[in-house]
Amino acid sequence: MATPVSTTQQQLGLLLDAVSVADRMIAQCFAFRAEVIDQARRFSEAHTASIPRGEQSRWTQEEIARRELSSELAATLRIPERTAETLLAESRALADELPTTRAALAAGLISYRHAQTVIGQAWSIPVEGVAAFEQALLPAAQNLTVTKLKHKARLLRETLHPETITSRRARSIADRTAFVQAEPDGMATLYLTTGAELVQAIFNRATDLAASLKRTDETGTDETGTGDSSPRETRTLNQIRTDVLSDLLIHGVTPTGVGTGVKATVQVTVPVLTLLSHSKEPGYLEGYGPIDPDTARDLASRAPSFTRLLTHPETGVVLSVGRDRYKATKPMRRFLRLRDETCRFVGCNRSARDAELDHTHDWGLLGQTAHDNLAHLCTPNHALKTQTRWTAAQKPGGILTWTSPTGHEFITEPATALPTGPPTADPSDDPPF
Repeated sequence: MATPVSTTQQQLGLLLDAVSVADRMIAQCFAFRAEVIDQARRFSEAHTASIPRGEQSRWTQEEIARRELSSELAATLRIPERTAETLLAESRALADELPTTRAALAAGLISYRHAQTVIGQAWSIPVEGVAAFEQALLPAAQNLTVTKLKHKARLLRETLHPETITSRRARSIADRTAFVQAEPDGMATLYLTTGAELVQAIFNRATDLAASLKRTDETGTDETGTGDSSPRETRTLNQIRTDVLSDLLIHGVTPTGVGTGVKATVQVTVPVLTLLSHSKEPGYLEGYGPIDPDTARDLASRAPSFTRLLTHPETGVVLSVGRDRYKATKPMRRFLRLRDETCRFVGCNRSARDAELDHTHDWGLLGQTAHDNLAHLCTPNHALKTQTRWTAAQKPGGILTWTSPTGHEFITEPATALPTGPPTADPSDDPPF
């Protein structure tokens, strides 16, 4: 006999039913977005031949159309261009290769994350096996969490894939990568994607070292049994493992000797009053953002030297050389790297350290080599500005207004607001070219 449900629980049940309805509506909106994105792709491809190409253009019309579409989609949705490219590919897969998955999403039976799981595994299956894979996996997608669906999809993919895992791994290892993601409260996460055996070995080694340190402390002796009078270890195993990994990466040397004599470096902007402990204003870590005053002072205390720009920005940084030279001076490059921090195209997070300085108003069209006409662009986006119909204009304070090929405007602001004083001469600077 069923247990009676109280009126209160019935009311809660109705609210949960409404949540379920909202979730189905969200899935339907994702399906509609995928459909519209693929319509945009087909429209762009159909009008490729009408794209103008200059005599000096190095890109084909097909390449221009592809980059214009992916970059403007990224700017519109406020996502990185690589994410936009993935979104275009996912929308195409739903339209052309996985019609049953698209129908389930449009009916609100699965979420977009479930659909992405199906797409991600189906991409690596030969065309002739995709339909069977989708038919076998999709019923489970309506009842499993995304994590459990990924596991089931991975196992199913292995049984249906005609190619050996060895040959597939050989291709996949070429996509190994590492990147940093900023987190709140002065923290950041380092992501590493490489061979499973390497990642497991890295984690196991760090765990073994951490456990050894923890065990030594708990027993009160070192591993030789001679005793240890060092302060008691208060860190958790996870904290020790994290610290071990940090120490190995910063101070370690590879088997081939790479790393010997190489020091980990960071660049931090420290307000003078903070440096003197007269202010609680945070410092600014390049590539991350605000950091607490104590950490900023600690980094400054261990710095081998100071850059004049960091301590006295009003005392003579060269901000312009007009039309006298094309190349920016060293002080200007330091100033602009700190100001921009990243590539200045919409949504791009590539570091200014590895980017190129671009004349917003082209040098060839009488643009000046000045702080208010220069901005960092990574190589792909520098080419995008040169080869496509994207245009940029720079406003005071280093603000860039980008106009897309369809006429939409997008604004990017510099990472750091730096003061600009009157330009002065610098006789010790590098030659003009």
